[in-house]
Amino acid sequence: MSDISKRTTRTPRRVREKRANQLVLVGGVAGLVAVVGFLLALFTGFPGSIVLLAAIVCGVCIYLFRKMTS
Repeated sequence: MSDISKRTTRTPRRVREKRANQLVLVGGVAGLVAVVGFLLALFTGFPGSIVLLAAIVCGVCIYLFRKMTS
């Protein structure tokens, strides 16, 4: 039983880099949507729920990126 090799559960570097890149891209777009949506909601009748949703998505992406890279 001692000859069983341990399996590594570490995610390959390329997969982690791709995931981090996707988080940055989605978070950046969501942040841009939140800022533009906030300005539109301030000056026009743009719904504020879209701004809130985009800000939440941006915050989650930032949290996951920081958790992944720390």
